[in-house]
Amino acid sequence: MGGMSVADELFSALGFVQFEIVPGDWRANVKRLETGLHRLDAPVGSLVLFPELWSTGFVYEQLDALAAETPRILTRLSKLAAEKQLVLAGSLVEKQDSSSGACLYNTLFFVNGDGLCGQIRKQRLFAFWQEDQWLTPGDSPALVDTGRGLAAGLVCYDLRFPELAREQCRQGADLLVLSAQWPSARLTQWCILQQARAIENQIHLVSCNGCGPCGDVELAGHSQIIAPDGTILYEAGDGPEEAVVPLDWRCQNQLRQRFNTVALDPGEGYSGQKLRGLEEWREKVVQRQRLGQRVVFTNGCFDILHAGHVHYLERARQEGDFLILGLNSDRSIRELKGPDRPVNNQQDRARVLAGLSCVDAIIIFDDSTPLALINVLKPQALVKGADWAEDQIVGAAEVKADGGRVVRISFEQDLSTTGLIGRIKGE
Repeated sequence: MGGMSVADELFSALGFVQFEIVPGDWRANVKRLETGLHRLDAPVGSLVLFPELWSTGFVYEQLDALAAETPRILTRLSKLAAEKQLVLAGSLVEKQDSSSGACLYNTLFFVNGDGLCGQIRKQRLFAFWQEDQWLTPGDSPALVDTGRGLAAGLVCYDLRFPELAREQCRQGADLLVLSAQWPSARLTQWCILQQARAIENQIHLVSCNGCGPCGDVELAGHSQIIAPDGTILYEAGDGPEEAVVPLDWRCQNQLRQRFNTVALDPGEGYSGQKLRGLEEWREKVVQRQRLGQRVVFTNGCFDILHAGHVHYLERARQEGDFLILGLNSDRSIRELKGPDRPVNNQQDRARVLAGLSCVDAIIIFDDSTPLALINVLKPQALVKGADWAEDQIVGAAEVKADGGRVVRISFEQDLSTTGLIGRIKGE
C-alpha cells in the first residue's frame, strides 16, 4: 500500500473536533479546540482534524495581525499532539515574505509530537466570499509525511475541483483530509462531493467543517469520515461535536486489488490540438470567457526553448485560466532577427511548446506584432517580460481600455536564445 514504507503503522483512527469559531479571538478558539480534543479522547495514533481557519474565522481585516500568532498556536498543538500521541491538522492563516512582498495563505497545517510535519495551502480561493482579494492561492502540493502515513489535503472550496485530490492521491496518499467552513445552504453538495472524492480515489476521507454563524452565513457542520468505497462511517450533526472512528485498512487494500482507479494516469495526449488558427481559437475563447474564464495572452519567438522560457510561461499561466501563446512565424522572426533565424521552424517550435501543460493554445502570426491577435481575442491579461516598459508593450493600451490588465514578468534566469546560439558556435 502507498504509505506503508513511510510509516511503521498507519493511522489507528480518524477523528474531528467540529465547533463554532469565535471570529478574531484565537485564544477562545484554542480553548474550544482543547476542550473538544480532551472530550474526544482519541486512541493513540489517530489523526484528528479541525475546521478551516479555526483560530480566526474569516475576519479579513485582522488576518495580517492574527497570522503572527500562528507559530505560537502550532507549538501549542504540537505539545497536545505529543501528550496524546496524535497527529493534529487544521487550516490556519499563514504569512510569508517574498520578493514581491508579504503574502497571506489559508494553509492546512499538520503537526505531531515532534512539531510541524508539513502544510498544504488552499489552492482555489472562493471569490464569492472575496477570499481572493485578501489571500494568495497555493500551488500544487506535495504529500505530508505525518509519521503515521502520507496525507493529501484540501481546504473547503478545493473540494469542488476533483483534479486537486486526484493529483495528490496519485502521488501515493494514504488519506485525504478536508478542512472547511462550508455553508448550510450547500449542504447537499458538501455531502455528495465528499463521497465522490473518496470513491474516485479509493481513499479514506475525513472532513471537519465549522458550525454556527460565519458572518451572516450559517455553516453546515456535518463533518464526515468516509471509507474508500464511499461508505459513510460517521456523519456529525449541525452543532458542536467530536467523533473518532477506528480504521480497518484492509478495506482499501482489498478494493484496490479488485480494480484500481487511482493508479491509472494515461497523460494528456492531446498537445497537438493546441495549435489552431485565429478564427477557430476566437470562437473557443468567446465560449471560455462566457463561462467566466480569464484568458491570458503572451507572445514571442521561443526559438530554442530554455528554462527561462518555461518559468516565464508558467508564471503567465498563473495570471488566469487559459493561456494563449502568439508565436512568431519564421518570416516574422527573419524580419526581426535576421536571415539566420529561426534555428527551429515554426511547426517544430509550436510542437515543443504544445507539450508544456501551462500553454493552452498556440497561434502562429505572420505580422511584425501580435496586435491583430490581441484585438480579436480581447484577453483579460496581457503578459510580457519585465524588460519591457508598459508603454512599449504592443496591445497594452487596448487591453486596458477593455478592462483588462498588463502583467510584466521577470525571467528567472539570465538566459537568452541569442546567447545560447553564441555559446554553441563558440563565440
